Amino acid sequence: MYKYIITPLLLCCLTSPVLADDVKLQENHPDRYVVVKGDTLWDISARFLKDPWQWPKVWRMNRDQVKNPHRIYPGDVVALDMSSGQPELKLLSQQTITLDPNIRIEALDKEAVPTIQPNIIAPFLSQPMIIEADQLDSSPSIVATSENRVAITAGSIAYVNKINDGEGRHWQIYRPGKALVDPDTKEVLGIEANYLGDANVVKYGEPAKITVTRFKEEIFPNDKLVLAIDTIPNDYIPRAPETQINGRIMTVYGGVAETGRNSIVSINKGSADGLEEGHVLAINRLGRLVKNPDSKQIEVLKKDKEAHLKELKSANAPKAQIEAIESIDPSMIKLPDERIGLVMVFRTFDRVSYALIMQAAESIHVLDTVTTP
Repeated sequence: MYKYIITPLLLCCLTSPVLADDVKLQENHPDRYVVVKGDTLWDISARFLKDPWQWPKVWRMNRDQVKNPHRIYPGDVVALDMSSGQPELKLLSQQTITLDPNIRIEALDKEAVPTIQPNIIAPFLSQPMIIEADQLDSSPSIVATSENRVAITAGSIAYVNKINDGEGRHWQIYRPGKALVDPDTKEVLGIEANYLGDANVVKYGEPAKITVTRFKEEIFPNDKLVLAIDTIPNDYIPRAPETQINGRIMTVYGGVAETGRNSIVSINKGSADGLEEGHVLAINRLGRLVKNPDSKQIEVLKKDKEAHLKELKSANAPKAQIEAIESIDPSMIKLPDERIGLVMVFRTFDRVSYALIMQAAESIHVLDTVTTP
C-alpha cells in the first residue's frame, strides 16, 4: 500500500494549534501594582503576563466567575503571589484601605476599571450593527415627515407605519447596508446596517409619531426603526476560547483594507460557533505559496496525489475530502502561517462578531485568519 506523502502535507495545512496552558510572566513584571484611573484590565494583565488573555488562570477564576467577574477599582492593589509555585494575582484592597478602626481612605474613583477603553467600542456596544437578512423587512418604517421635509434631522417630527403601545419608547434608525459575506463559503452571514440616528415615540399607533433626538446622517422615508438596546455590559474578561476557533477577518471598520492596533474588525464567526465576549484570538498571516525547486519530489508528489485520489474515489470518500486533495498543487510549497497580532471579541451576533485589535506586529489585512491562541 502507498505510504502517501500528500496526506501528511494536507494534515499540516489542516492541523490546529495546541491550546496554550503555560502562564508566562513578563521578564520585568512588578510584584505589586496600584490601579490608577484610565487603566484597563488588558493593560493591568499585560504588566504581569506575556499573554494577557490568560488573566482568568492567574486569578483562579472558574467559568461562572469569568462571566460575573469581581470589579477592580482605581486605588486597588494587584499583587503577584508565587507561594503555590504557580503565579496567582490577588487584590490586596478593594475600594478602601483600612488604616485604623476610625480612619479609611476611599478609592479615587468609584467607576470600575473596564476591560478595554470604552470610547473606542462605544458605538458598537449601543447599536445593533449586524441585522439578520430579513429582520429589517418587518421593522417599523418611516412613512412621512412633518411639513413634507425631504430629510429628517435632530428635533424633527416623523411618522412611522406602526408602533404599538408597550413596544418601547426609544428606537434607533437604520438603513440596510452591505452584506457580510463569508470569504470561505460565500454565504451571506448578515447585513451590516448603517446607523442613522435615535428617536423617541411621541404617540403610539398606526401610524405612530416620533421625534428624532440624534442623527448621524440624514434620515429619509423608508428608513427602518430597531428597538434601542438599553445597556450592554463591558465587564467581560479577556481569555482564550475553550474550543478551537478558525475564522477570517471580513471587514475593517472604516472601509479600509488594512489597519492596526485599536481598530475594529468583523469576523466570520459568532455565538453559534462558540465565540463569547472577551474571547481573544490570534491573527495569522497565511503563508505564501512558493515554487518547489525539487523536480524529482514534484513527480513523486504528483503520482502520490493521483494514487490517493483513485483510492478515495473507489472508497466513495466524502466530496470535501476529495476536493481538498485535488486542490493541492505538488509544484508549490506553502510557507508556515505567521502570527502577527491579537484581537479581543467584544460583541457577538449569531454568525458574526466584532473584535478590537489589541496587538499588531504589522498591518492587519482583510482575509487574515483568526484562531484560538
